[in-house]
Amino acid sequence: MTQSVDPSVYLSDLQKNQKGIIRQCSATGMLKQKLLSMGFIPGAEIIVLRNAPLRDPIEIGIHDCLVSIRRSEAALLKVEMSC
Repeated sequence: MTQSVDPSVYLSDLQKNQKGIIRQCSATGMLKQKLLSMGFIPGAEIIVLRNAPLRDPIEIGIHDCLVSIRRSEAALLKVEMSC
């Protein structure tokens, strides 16, 4: 029996300048609609640009835009790390 390893992590776990591809959004309701409308859709490439001094919010580069989201919101987005 082989175990499959899930290579994805949460967006909130990425460090500055790390890149990833969004795989899943666990948010519900209005928050999910907000994240999807800002471009956080499965398959979208992202890069973490900055963490605020107290680590909240996070500045993300996505679809040639800069977006700041709370760490709690980023914890709802699963990403696959990329180079």
